[in-house]
Amino acid sequence: MISFGYKNLCPRKIDRFLGWTVRGIASVVGILVVIITGFLIIESLPIFDEIGILAFLTDASWSPAQGFYNLTPMLVGTLLVVTGAVVLAAPVGILSALFCHYYAPPFLASFYRRLLELMAGFPGVIYGLWGLVVLVPLINRLHPPGTSLLAGVLMLALLIIPTIALTVDATLAEMNQVYWQGAASLGLSRWGTILGIMLPAARLGVFTGIILGIGRALGETMLVLMVCGNVPQIPDTLFAPIRTLPANIALEMAFALGNHRSSLFVTGLLLLAVSLFLALLAEAIAEEKHIY
Repeated sequence: MISFGYKNLCPRKIDRFLGWTVRGIASVVGILVVIITGFLIIESLPIFDEIGILAFLTDASWSPAQGFYNLTPMLVGTLLVVTGAVVLAAPVGILSALFCHYYAPPFLASFYRRLLELMAGFPGVIYGLWGLVVLVPLINRLHPPGTSLLAGVLMLALLIIPTIALTVDATLAEMNQVYWQGAASLGLSRWGTILGIMLPAARLGVFTGIILGIGRALGETMLVLMVCGNVPQIPDTLFAPIRTLPANIALEMAFALGNHRSSLFVTGLLLLAVSLFLALLAEAIAEEKHIY
């Protein structure tokens, strides 16, 4: 019989080796985050020294050629389009997970999960292309120009529905069936059991799915660049064009110089701060799940 070397290793040595390996990988990731953050701060310092931080909120407009660097319109546009997308996508994603787990026949549930997984793997530019060719002309018939906050909300919602649905479905699959059996013994209806017991018990997984959806929507660039119109203004209606922070970087970085280039790094720094906040929020939810 052939004896492989790892079978002769002490389990404690294996655990120690794996522990140090995981610590090393985590340290590398942490160092990369620090390096990226430091790089963004260093590249942003020239414009901070020249015009200060408040100018990014108080300047007349976003017009780097004239020395104006107001990021407020892009920040407001980003928050509006992401919030609208999450408000639409969260209920649909949660209901999709409930349909797969509790209502659909096994063959249909399996097919629907594969469809959601396929949609989750599509790059944003594919959604953006479909939105530009199909959705934007439809909105244009209602209210020109078509490229608008509404188009961005609808397309981002379509983008993040699979992420939310798959996360919630995975959480429901891990739920202890004792809950369901106990509810059945009490005579509760299927919907009453889902609404009153299963969803509250799975609330942390639901929150995690929503946070993941927010993270993907927040960082999406090509989709919003293609369907939102790219006008740096605070929208007054759903049909008004907007520009988001990621789209602003993608549009102008190729030709930006001097303070203009520095201001785009400030935009990246702002996006990084929001992303780190979401990561900390997800960690807090994970810790709460561990405790309870």
